[in-house]
Amino acid sequence: MEINGKTILHGIMGDPVGHSLSPTMHNAAFAELGLNSVYVPFPVQDVAGALIGFKALHVRGVSVTIPHKQAVIPLLDEIDPLALKIGAVNTLLIDDKSRIKGFNTDWLGANRALGEYLDLTGKEILLLGAGGAARAIGFGLLEAGAKVILSSRTKKPGEKLAAGLNCDWHPLADIGALTADGLVNATSVGMAPDTDFSLVAEKKLADFPVVMDIVYSPLETRLLRQAKDAGCQTINGLAMLLYQGVAQFELWTERGAPLPVMKQKLMAELTNPQK
Repeated sequence: MEINGKTILHGIMGDPVGHSLSPTMHNAAFAELGLNSVYVPFPVQDVAGALIGFKALHVRGVSVTIPHKQAVIPLLDEIDPLALKIGAVNTLLIDDKSRIKGFNTDWLGANRALGEYLDLTGKEILLLGAGGAARAIGFGLLEAGAKVILSSRTKKPGEKLAAGLNCDWHPLADIGALTADGLVNATSVGMAPDTDFSLVAEKKLADFPVVMDIVYSPLETRLLRQAKDAGCQTINGLAMLLYQGVAQFELWTERGAPLPVMKQKLMAELTNPQK
């Protein structure tokens, strides 16, 4: 694709952003559909200044990553109600009048990934974690009609999130007594380089028919490897990353996303990081 004066700009804002896989995924999708659009990294420290710049440059869509998912909220012209409830925005849409609306697609990514294995309505999901990812996934599960059981390493943040989700909270030491239709690790435990760790004892995993890990490096964490050995259906972090990106792409372009191409590009990056 030739970049010219009619090219529509998109990108990702964060600090840092050089490691992001989103440019690879979205640029492949634009190329597949023949869209005159490009997606670039925006290293941002001044959030308010960045939003002014996006408006001035007629940027169409922006992904928002750490540490700006909360900081953008008071600066937006409009925010999706569920993103407001979650308290985090990972997607910006800038309209023709330069109004910026914020969304959260993390929960959509998680729900779609889990939904390939479970009809979430009425199902119980044990959610591990009390950070931003757990919060987005938790509210998304409620939106889908699931029941959430929360467990975390830290009591105060865990109880606070559980209160927001109107669900039970359990310390990690007590999850040996819990069962659920699915389990989601929404923490960074198991991420490279600390790949030898898991929050759940191997002998316990058989109590969760479906196990999902949001960590995508490595693609098969210790949790997923042991869950597979226990006979569970497993979902790696690539699925959530892919589907939240699909939701962003479709929001920005109003076109169906070329999912196979986006998945192929992500897989290539994750399996050949030095390529």
